Amino acid sequence: MSEEIQDLMIVGGGINGAGIAADAAGRGLKVCLCEKNDLASATSSWSTKLIHGGLRYLEHYEFRLVREALAEREVLLQKAPHIIQPLKFVLPHRPHLRPAWLIRCGLFLYDNIGGPTCLPKSNYLKLDGKSPLINEINRGFDYYDCSVDDARLVVLNAMAAHQRGANILNYTECVSAKRDGDTWIAELKNSNGDHINIRAKALVNASGPWAQKFIEDQLNDYSPRRIRLIKGSHLIVNKLYDGDHAYILQNEDKRIVFVIPYHRNFSLIGTTDREFDGDPQDAKIDDFEIQYLLKVVNKHFKRQLSESDVLFNYSGVRPLCDDESDDPSAITRDYTLEVQDKDGKAPLLSVFGGKITNYRKLAEAALDKLKPYISNIGPGWTDLAPLPGGNMHPSNIENELIDNYPWIPVRLAKRYVTTYGSLCLDWLKHTRTLNDLGREVIPELHEAELRYLMRYEWAKTAEDILWRRTKLGLWRTTEEASLLQKIISEENTTTATV
Repeated sequence: MSEEIQDLMIVGGGINGAGIAADAAGRGLKVCLCEKNDLASATSSWSTKLIHGGLRYLEHYEFRLVREALAEREVLLQKAPHIIQPLKFVLPHRPHLRPAWLIRCGLFLYDNIGGPTCLPKSNYLKLDGKSPLINEINRGFDYYDCSVDDARLVVLNAMAAHQRGANILNYTECVSAKRDGDTWIAELKNSNGDHINIRAKALVNASGPWAQKFIEDQLNDYSPRRIRLIKGSHLIVNKLYDGDHAYILQNEDKRIVFVIPYHRNFSLIGTTDREFDGDPQDAKIDDFEIQYLLKVVNKHFKRQLSESDVLFNYSGVRPLCDDESDDPSAITRDYTLEVQDKDGKAPLLSVFGGKITNYRKLAEAALDKLKPYISNIGPGWTDLAPLPGGNMHPSNIENELIDNYPWIPVRLAKRYVTTYGSLCLDWLKHTRTLNDLGREVIPELHEAELRYLMRYEWAKTAEDILWRRTKLGLWRTTEEASLLQKIISEENTTTATV
């Protein structure tokens, strides 16, 4: 990297860091982003995989947050149609929890508070014996939100930033940073143990669950906000019911649990809200959470689940601003941006809280906060610009694959479309047969895709590829993951010696 002064040094490669990097780079700023692990390796890849307004937030009077999130849902659906799709939700009515009139009012507000929408409006439903729900539940409501591949949303924003000149450094930790006159000097350390110093006009703390700790430990400063860490855990089971719709289930504690179709063969169940005290990297599901989620599902569905039905689980830690709420579910999901400077120079902008749906608006707000310090910030641009791969509708890409690459197996073609959008055409354009994709490293992963991910999407480990760049880990064995890691190491060694 050159010795020139960066406009922004961003610490944190989750959705907020990547979103700010993309926005800033597109406004003509010199940007460097570092992430101590992989992109989206923490909170941003362990979400409930939704782009939504947050229906339940209406009960906590979070009207501004819901309004912004619903408006953003429309923007993001146009920006990334390959990884964001409309999803119908069925809300079974349980009259002892919430009366029908209250749900109707909430859904009416949800339909309209965000402005114009391309998604269908909510409806009242009568449920019969063919429903997968227990017979006692005979009515409900439906409405629409969107599903998202959360980790890929992060990677695509990092790619958008890189395409506009940003330096993206994953597996690179910011070990310290200090003000030096009108600028910051950040000391970075990569996975090889090499140290790099970056000088920047502004430092952005987008380290998510580590935001408070980063200020206190790496900057030796005081944090203007206190973070509460809330653990959310999810279960993945074999597909619980037929159909491509999701369920939003009400529980006696007034919380809700989602059951969502997940990658054809599975159902995703979550989430919990538990206070967490420890290193966010060590967050794991506990027995209480497993039983809690299973109990909610079993109160609603005819098919009963037990712990043996759980194929996978994951836990993420949400960094929420401490608003002194007693109930973790009631803590605001809104974001707060704090700027600390020294004599009007060398600002530190810290991101506290936020939700994945609002990341683009958060990035715009962050750049607005930095305008007094950086004179050459251009106008906003991200609302109409597609993310990489999102410049074509998925159906058009699928038709192109059918017409021009009929030799690609249907299942593989569908995965290419919903994972990469038009980006898959980059490595397919010189291929004429399946053999041209190279050897099948592990089932469904050919050399051409592997090399693309390593070269253009910063993938460095088998976990990066199996769980964040793709979701092939859902189908692969431990032995196949080990084989993939061996091949990646060989590929890295070969590249390093060329």
